[in-house]
Amino acid sequence: MNATDSLLYPLATRTRRCVDLAGTWDFRFDPAGIGAADGWNEGLPDPVAMPVPSSFADLFTDKASREFTGDVWYATEMFVPGEWRGLDLSLRFGAATHRAVVFVNGRKAGAHEGGFTPFVVPIGDLVHFDAPNRIVVMVNNELREDCLPVGRTIARQDGTKAAKPYFDFFNYAGLQRTVHLLALPAKHIVDFTVAHALDGADAIVTYDVRTTCDLATGVRATGDLAVEVALLDGAWALARPGGERPVVASARGASGTLRVPDVRLWDVGAPNLYRVRIRLLDGERVVDEYEDDLGIRTVVVEGTKLLLNGRPIRLQGFGKHEDSDIVGRGTFLPALKRDFELLKWIGANSFRTAHYPHSEEVYRLADREGILVVDEVPAVGMMTSTLNFLDAARGAKTGFFEKPTTSALLTNHLAALEETLVRDRNHACVVAWSLLNEPETTDPHARPYLEAVFARARALDPQRRPCTYAGLMSAQPGRDTCVDLCDVVSLNRYYGWYVFGGFELADAEAALRTELDKWAELGLDRPFLFTEYGADTLETHKLPSVMWSEEYQAEFLEMTHRVFDAYDFVVGEQVWAFADFATGEGILRADGNRKGVFTRQRQPKTAAHWLRRRWTDQTKRTGGAAADNV
Repeated sequence: MNATDSLLYPLATRTRRCVDLAGTWDFRFDPAGIGAADGWNEGLPDPVAMPVPSSFADLFTDKASREFTGDVWYATEMFVPGEWRGLDLSLRFGAATHRAVVFVNGRKAGAHEGGFTPFVVPIGDLVHFDAPNRIVVMVNNELREDCLPVGRTIARQDGTKAAKPYFDFFNYAGLQRTVHLLALPAKHIVDFTVAHALDGADAIVTYDVRTTCDLATGVRATGDLAVEVALLDGAWALARPGGERPVVASARGASGTLRVPDVRLWDVGAPNLYRVRIRLLDGERVVDEYEDDLGIRTVVVEGTKLLLNGRPIRLQGFGKHEDSDIVGRGTFLPALKRDFELLKWIGANSFRTAHYPHSEEVYRLADREGILVVDEVPAVGMMTSTLNFLDAARGAKTGFFEKPTTSALLTNHLAALEETLVRDRNHACVVAWSLLNEPETTDPHARPYLEAVFARARALDPQRRPCTYAGLMSAQPGRDTCVDLCDVVSLNRYYGWYVFGGFELADAEAALRTELDKWAELGLDRPFLFTEYGADTLETHKLPSVMWSEEYQAEFLEMTHRVFDAYDFVVGEQVWAFADFATGEGILRADGNRKGVFTRQRQPKTAAHWLRRRWTDQTKRTGGAAADNV
């Protein structure tokens, strides 16, 4: 990993400068792919205005713009002050979907593949000091079978390109997350990791710090510099002049341990946070300093139980997309705040970031709110189907892992996996890693692919959180060739919707019970989590119920939960989905996927009130979410 590959969240400290480049940028579609040859890296001809961050698709009124597939270009200017000479200058992109090339003052600064994780490009040799500097970014949103998420790109009869995703959500793209100009000391902190253990009333925090000194020498050494790590009391944020916080524990060395006496654990509904401060020192002089919030907690699988801080926990919540009106998948803090308020209102304690890592702001808020996150890598579409939600239920066989593109896809998958885990592994809210969504694991060729993915994930996480994948419906007991790789078995099941729907709901219940009985017979001795189950629901009422009505959605959930409650090894229920979300057009989608318990405008359907009663009643029966983690 190069020094510029640091995925630390961009924060200003006494040694670091961080400029948010959000605003209105220049923008230009490039349907003919002529921008590179015509010198658009120097600046865009006849641009339109484009807010950054945002998804570009829903900001226009014509269909060609919304459905555009190919290269798009962004440009803006930034000022670099002269006093930053000698600092390590870089641009940090929260994400560019799905790949990008970055230019500064006409010269290439860097490139990145993968649309949901940050990347950093060095620009120190390219900028003009005390003067404006032009940033140009070419972003491409084409889908391929060797990249994540998986799909293909076709040429229509008029010559334009069109996306054909092997997944069921809209292919939003662009500069959808924050962009920052960073100025760091030449020698600086690159990354750190923490792991937690409990010792009576105390906690033992094991840490490891990476610096540019390590990267330059190739060994764990800081030369004449020293590393100091301190844990500060998070409850004292403004209690003293200047916001100085009491030191709870401290140590010196690039790696070591901190003993935290009478630890205040991070928990569901009780998100106690400390502040970790890392300093790189030359004698007593602070060369670099980085601070961030830190929650201390443990996550362990023990038999069929999932333990948080040593106590069994049942996950209740949703599969959740980053998706809202107008901004699409763009980072939008007001919508994020509303979503967390709805999660608390309904009694949810968790969600899965379906089907990609969400923006960093999501995890930072989840840390503050005490909401658990099953963090998913953007490995979705691993079945050769543009109607995968139907083919997965019908048991279609597509030989996905036998393709000539599989090797290149695995390389990109491992890169996305590493970037996700390195970015998110210090977050207390992250309770598990979901490494794939609905891969075609009925095919034995999937086995070596998934073995490589699971091995890499376990090597990257010092906290050893559970690893899983969301299993497709046709991967029934005895047919899934990879399920033993999972620490938690995650199932996507749609009994009562894609099979045995409507008046056959009683048959759906019987089929779900039969499957769970077969899983029990296998004796896997693992907890089971239902990561998807749901029914499309329009805002309409029918008595008696029919499919697509709000009454049917509530009846579907009542039936499904009745089955879950009969099996001790089921430790979680995450309804599909939190809110309605955008998809591609089709006769099976009525203005998007409508399985949301909330509308896309974040208003409750009838099922939301039913879930609130179930989930809040469970909390009351056990003495509160913070007490028993329900």
